[in-house]
Amino acid sequence: MINLYVTEPGVLRRAPAGSPIGETVVWIDMVDPSMEELQRVDQALGVDIPTKEEMREIEASSRLYEEDGALYMTATVLSSVETGSPVASAITFVLTHGRLITVRHTDPLPFRAFATHVDRHPGAVTGAEGVLFGLLEAIVDRLADVLELVGAEIDQVSQTVFEAGQRTRGITPGNGGKAGKTGKSNQRPPAPDYEALIAAIGRMGDLTSKIRESLVSIGRLAGFAGRNLRGRASKTGLAAMKTITRDVVSLSDHASYLANKLSFMLDATLGLIQIEQNGIIKIFSVVAVVFLPPTLIASIYGMNFEVMPELSWHLGYPLALLMMVGSAVLPYWLFKRRGWL
Repeated sequence: MINLYVTEPGVLRRAPAGSPIGETVVWIDMVDPSMEELQRVDQALGVDIPTKEEMREIEASSRLYEEDGALYMTATVLSSVETGSPVASAITFVLTHGRLITVRHTDPLPFRAFATHVDRHPGAVTGAEGVLFGLLEAIVDRLADVLELVGAEIDQVSQTVFEAGQRTRGITPGNGGKAGKTGKSNQRPPAPDYEALIAAIGRMGDLTSKIRESLVSIGRLAGFAGRNLRGRASKTGLAAMKTITRDVVSLSDHASYLANKLSFMLDATLGLIQIEQNGIIKIFSVVAVVFLPPTLIASIYGMNFEVMPELSWHLGYPLALLMMVGSAVLPYWLFKRRGWL
């Protein structure tokens, strides 16, 4: 599909579907174009539009270059965040002879938002450079919004993780870090769903990595465009490009901070899981130690020897039971006294 935007004196508007690519066309937005549509633009403008496979190449020389007076700029843009399955897809911007061509095989929210902005405010953006700067600003703004959402979700998961850590140590949140007394009124709450926590941390980590990838590519694109448009773009446009570059740098730093925080939370969650496992193993160890002496006594008096004086003694059975109970209580009392339970 091809969307055409034409310029009139001080106005940028969407052309009707099926309109020819005339002299007044400023922005050609190609969404998942077919071979026929690629050939149509190539014949009309004499521009070699990169294919989907060529857009996937990651080396800088294949993403940012100038050919026959046209600037070819490919960036990785985040999309489909609202669906819960974010995707980082390549989008190509071709700036040639006062026209901007965008080639994309996805439908990111910034493009829809910018198109809506152009429809509502036709005079807000004019010229191919203005469209390019507007799209980049919309993409960066969207990445900032997603980072804010990720940061808020990280705070929620962080609170859950560290409250779980307090419960694991028997500390009641809000009591100054002191362990609560054991009793019916202060029973330990059930452990959180660690599997869900790890899944949430992994999902946020994947989204953060895609955001960082998009920011890095947008930053490279902005730097390349700023260098090559110096002397051609207006002062307002160059100032907007500098603002975009500064925003990308600050957002990249914030994304790195969130990535480090996610790594710390993952380590903390795995540590809590290990503590829970150690607690379970400790219970089995105590049970084994408590029942080992009674088992030994029962084994001794269960041997089938003919000469065992205690077997004919009328107090032998109660004494054996008393020894078994005492040998079980003694290790338990010792563990409690040393604070191992």
